[in-house]
Amino acid sequence: MRVVTWNLWWRFGPWQERQKAILAVLRELRPDVVGLQEVWEQRGEGPGHGRGENERPGEGNLAGWLARELGMHWAWGEYGDAERWQRRIGDPGVGIGVAVLSRWPVLESAAIGLPTAEGGSGRGALHALLDAPGAPVPFFTAHLSSETDASAQRCRQVTALAEFVARHRGGSTGHPPVITGDFNAWPDSDEVRLFGGYRTAPAVPGQCFFDVWEYAEPGVPSATWDLANPYVAASHGPSVRVDYIHVGPPGPGGLGHVRAVTRAGDAPVDGVWPSDHAAVVADLEDLADGGGAAAGADREAGAGAR
Repeated sequence: MRVVTWNLWWRFGPWQERQKAILAVLRELRPDVVGLQEVWEQRGEGPGHGRGENERPGEGNLAGWLARELGMHWAWGEYGDAERWQRRIGDPGVGIGVAVLSRWPVLESAAIGLPTAEGGSGRGALHALLDAPGAPVPFFTAHLSSETDASAQRCRQVTALAEFVARHRGGSTGHPPVITGDFNAWPDSDEVRLFGGYRTAPAVPGQCFFDVWEYAEPGVPSATWDLANPYVAASHGPSVRVDYIHVGPPGPGGLGHVRAVTRAGDAPVDGVWPSDHAAVVADLEDLADGGGAAAGADREAGAGAR
């Protein structure tokens, strides 16, 4: 099972050109499930449903458009407070949220807002239970606050996220929870260690999640907020990994075990950088598809429409 997490930089920069580049990257990756952050939705259209066949790029919901182009299912969760985001682009008609794209149908979904300081921008998380063969997958994506000095706030947010996962983790499915997102935090930060729960006491007793990058090949470029990206260069801060895929301990037969991990979306597509963030890509063991190795070989051979 190929999992991707990606912050899509909402309606910032050359967004119409960027969304074509985003689609191109996802088409090449051929993911089974994607967690997306900073997804835009044009106000006045109901969330959570695909748009018409004549929809032009830039209309409706970005996740819905991507899902239709990729032949995937999708779910959407709006942030609790979009006003501060809207002021940044001068358009009150555009919503913002998190979304899930899935090769398999979404059996159920739920969204929550994450606690923010007074005056902070809206942040949120989304759960989608995916009807994967063999074992439904409890999947989550989230977006945490970005202020550099907001570690304590992000600790409150990951606690809320961990509690959200505990309520929806689907203990009988056999597949460990998969949690994706832009945590806006360095790997050794209090909030990331708190959410993982294996380098400090977990946010929810007995609930631990592994950072898939622990399985990456040594020396593989890891920064998802990278000064090599022209959208990031003006920040003059260090290049760092702030985007994560976490997975619970493997299920029966190694279900959900991390087989490979890398980043993607870290170069321009036809001269256009897709986002200010790079994506994280992880291949997880999926016994129902004959094992991660077989599924990966099938993907490389180009077999099977998505």
